Amino acid sequence: MTSTEQLLQQIDEILHPRSVAIIGVPRGMKTGKLFFMALLDQGFSGEIYPVSPQADEIDGYKAYPSVAAIPGAVDLAIILVPQYLILPAVKECAAKGIKGAVLFTAGYKELGTDEGRAQEEQLVQVASASGMRLIGPNCMGIYAPRSGLSFFPQLTREAGPVGLVSHSGSLANILCRMAPQRGIRFSKAISLGNECDLTSTDFLLYLGNDAETQLIGAYIEGIKDGPRFFDALRTASLKKPVILWKVGLTSAGAQAAASHTGALAVARDVWEGVVRQTGAVPVIGFEAWFDALMGFAMLPEHLGDRIAIISGPGGLAVSAAEACANNGLRLAQLSPETHESLAKVVPPTGTSLHNPIDVGLTASLEIGIYIQSIQTVVADPAVDAVVIIGAGLTPEANRLYTEAVIETRRQSGKAILMVNLPGFDSSYIPQFCDASIPYFESSERAMSTYARVRRYQHWRKKQR
Repeated sequence: MTSTEQLLQQIDEILHPRSVAIIGVPRGMKTGKLFFMALLDQGFSGEIYPVSPQADEIDGYKAYPSVAAIPGAVDLAIILVPQYLILPAVKECAAKGIKGAVLFTAGYKELGTDEGRAQEEQLVQVASASGMRLIGPNCMGIYAPRSGLSFFPQLTREAGPVGLVSHSGSLANILCRMAPQRGIRFSKAISLGNECDLTSTDFLLYLGNDAETQLIGAYIEGIKDGPRFFDALRTASLKKPVILWKVGLTSAGAQAAASHTGALAVARDVWEGVVRQTGAVPVIGFEAWFDALMGFAMLPEHLGDRIAIISGPGGLAVSAAEACANNGLRLAQLSPETHESLAKVVPPTGTSLHNPIDVGLTASLEIGIYIQSIQTVVADPAVDAVVIIGAGLTPEANRLYTEAVIETRRQSGKAILMVNLPGFDSSYIPQFCDASIPYFESSERAMSTYARVRRYQHWRKKQR
């Protein structure tokens, strides 16, 4: 077995444990309790062993005074004890033969001290001597719905195609909480913190090879081994999209990243070269990251550049047309037959039948105008994708509208992108997203995301 194969097997075992020890789980409602609650909430089917010298039982589960006192084998440990007790806990886990440990506690190299770095190195030495792998310290750990693992309560049990690697635990948690509202669900999500042992490169390698993962999102603060990261990123990108939000490219960002996880900075021009050569999809900021994950998870293959826009508000139709041009896309030339069909449906005044199609305010009152216009435009062979800006004024209108758009997407197979109308009812948005129709807060964000997906598709096609 090669070292890479061995690494992938070690990670796979950590992500599919049959038993978990939670070391330092408190009885009361403190931060550490959340990890215990998360396992119960996720329905972890294996053995759960709370370890606490102060308790005989916690929430109906027998508690053990030490790891050594646990009668059965333990695959994964989640270590929540104070910093001064971490090393003894890791030694106990190593002696028990535990395969992997998540270190939640902070207070290591992110402090910027020689002592913090030395203590982190000592943890790794103890773990590696027994073959145990470490995630963290200063991290949230693992969310893997199929395995029943979670780093926070109330995350969905439903798995999906997105793999996540994040140096920030809070960002991973926020994303995993809000993403299902927009149809994004996860195969595995890993919060790495300081990555004293297992790194973002290791998990890129794993997720790149993981059959359950079709798309990878990554929030990266620093990179340990540049050439190895480059190779892993390119290898993964050739198989599936890697949406990469890299921070620390400015002096202020680098300083903040160093104090957060002890990450080392990468020069911006070096980073831009890495992105160009690996095929990774770079984004800046949480919104762009979130939009890209949604777009890549939902938009079909073989995207074209001919866009049709259907809007109720005229000003938003114009801004959408401009967003097309700004992202290297063009407005589709609608056929005469399409124009004729639209003329029978769209009111003659206060509207426009030329792309962008302005169906006017009446369409929100008479939802059939929207529905028939969308069906007509999607059917035009000269249209690759349709951007829709609009909504009905009643729950019943929106129900009919939602069902019709979803059915049109299903039958045509074409890309449909919805854009939110601020101030209108948004309760139906998850239905669109669950039907692989991404829903954006603005046409600028919709077009930017569409163009990103299309560029990646072209890049990957050229590599074959």
